[in-house]
Amino acid sequence: MDHHAVPLPDAFVDEEAVSPATAVAFTEGPAATADGMVYFSDIANNRIMRFDSQTGRTAVWRTPSGRANGLLFDPQGRLLACEGNEFGENDGHRRITRTDMATGRVEVLTDRFEGRRYNAPNDIAAGSNGFLFFTDPCYGDRSWMELTRDSVYRIDPDGDVTEAITQPQIQRPNGIAISPDERTLYLVDSCPVVVGNRKIWSFDLADDGTLSSQRVVYDFSPGRGGDGMAVDQQGNLWIAAGIARPRGPHETTDVPPGIWIITPSGDVQGRIPIPEDVLTNVTFGGDDLKTLFVTAGKTLYTVRLSVPGFVIHRKNV
Repeated sequence: MDHHAVPLPDAFVDEEAVSPATAVAFTEGPAATADGMVYFSDIANNRIMRFDSQTGRTAVWRTPSGRANGLLFDPQGRLLACEGNEFGENDGHRRITRTDMATGRVEVLTDRFEGRRYNAPNDIAAGSNGFLFFTDPCYGDRSWMELTRDSVYRIDPDGDVTEAITQPQIQRPNGIAISPDERTLYLVDSCPVVVGNRKIWSFDLADDGTLSSQRVVYDFSPGRGGDGMAVDQQGNLWIAAGIARPRGPHETTDVPPGIWIITPSGDVQGRIPIPEDVLTNVTFGGDDLKTLFVTAGKTLYTVRLSVPGFVIHRKNV
């Protein structure tokens, strides 16, 4: 496929214009509330920002953030944070936390597996039945790793933690999402080495949280693969992927930067071009879930859509 020839997804996007909402430093992990607040990580500056989409104002919400990366509201509206270990001198908290937005109480859900600290929790997905899945790659200095592998972990409703997927089944897990019917788990596997994975995987997700039937949804190789992703209410994947200027021999310009809309069967529906080279993550917001928020480089972008997205804390919208 010639990725540069992929058209705009006219059936999905209400307006062609993509406009910056705000700019800070290295943005990641957006999560939006029903009242128009968008929380997102600024990893480089070790803080979580809050953007008010009604007023256009951006403010620091939490600093330090423990090098927070991916953020997600759980079914009860509590903010889950993947506190990682990137952009610092091993000063990240390397754990998963949950914040009660009404009281401000922060709870540590897990900070170790089998007595060893996590690598750098990156992204997280939640089911309405209480199961959580988070990715734990190491993209930075691997000499700090206490665990010997990059894995996906499952946190059960009772707090038990299980290694759900690991190497060699996958290489470097990154973005993660659950389908609207909660029967499928999607995983970005993006390994920044020559011939490393640039794949989007899917797994059957059982009621007890077990995963099976691993299969490839889409392969971006040899270009820059996906980072974060989200799903819309029709089940399509919205994936932040691609690059205009390769960062090394491990990636090419075959995949231009943008938000790639791909069906669960792997059919490309279109690409929303984003004028930043390092697209990181995406989420849905707005009162009708038809506003897309994209973190990319130093900027948070918004795109108005014609189809509603899916987020677990607003499953019935």
